[in-house]
Amino acid sequence: MSMLNALRGRADSVPADAATQPAPQVPLNAATFADTESLILLQQAASKLDIKRNSPPLAIGAGQHLSRFRGRGMDYQESRIYQAGDDIRNMDWRVTARAGKPHTKLYQEERERPVVIMADFGPTLFFGSQRALKSVVVARIAAMLAWAAAKQGDRVGGLLFNGEHQELRPKMGKAGVLAIIRTLVNLGDPRKGMLQAQDSVSLNDELRRLRRLARPGSLVFLISDFYGIDEQTRDLLLRLKRHVDVVAIQVTDPLEMQAPPPARYAVTDGERSGILDTRSQHGVQFYNQFFQQHHQALQALLQPLNIPLLQMSTADDVSAVMQTHFAGGKQRLSVKEKAA
Repeated sequence: MSMLNALRGRADSVPADAATQPAPQVPLNAATFADTESLILLQQAASKLDIKRNSPPLAIGAGQHLSRFRGRGMDYQESRIYQAGDDIRNMDWRVTARAGKPHTKLYQEERERPVVIMADFGPTLFFGSQRALKSVVVARIAAMLAWAAAKQGDRVGGLLFNGEHQELRPKMGKAGVLAIIRTLVNLGDPRKGMLQAQDSVSLNDELRRLRRLARPGSLVFLISDFYGIDEQTRDLLLRLKRHVDVVAIQVTDPLEMQAPPPARYAVTDGERSGILDTRSQHGVQFYNQFFQQHHQALQALLQPLNIPLLQMSTADDVSAVMQTHFAGGKQRLSVKEKAA
């Protein structure tokens, strides 16, 4: 008798009134579920992060990023040849006299920039073979980025999805972070996440929504395993990249890097069941090739768009890796870079 038939046999033997009983609550721990308290406690570790980017912001408000807005009473930046439409009150008469051509002064100020976090809690994220589920890693990364954004005076918002999607408009300070944490906890619950349809909300659908949510000049973080990418994804990222800075963070698992030890493994996607046989060299090659092609496809997608990529494994210490890659006043990210 097959394993599937055995399971069916067990189901048939369940008493009729058992179907009306509530499903037993599955115990959760820190490896399977990121709760509110644990995400709030990441504030201290996030205080060491620096998530500034080079592209100037366009948002209005006080912050720590140089702005394209210029006017009077701000820090002097440079003088250049006068152009039609320049404010004559900003004329640099000393340079004008010395150069023999009219010059005007340019000023620059600091303004905050919105930070938008897109967190994917699709079915493939509720998996992990070491340390934690990928969904937990997603929640921890998102929480740390939110705390870091708030610390440097930026508004923070999010687009989170797991069969449904939640849009959080960027807000200042602790209120913005706590709104994201509440949503991370809700959508990251594996008891809910595993019930969603495989393709109920696609990555491309969320990228379309992200274009409306992320204002020009925003810094956008995409956190996913990116199994939903296709040819259309490139066009959506290209349009998004024209107006905002984008950083991609790919969450992986060691079993997506190398086949498990030789054996026969029962596998299921919740609807279909099968056997993974890694006892043969052919089976191992097919397994490894599948995941290698996915990782290469993601790199090939992001590299021409100049979108940095950080890989984060379920075997990693999230706080340590984040502090390594977002430290020292610059992001040490590249398209080919892989977290150690």
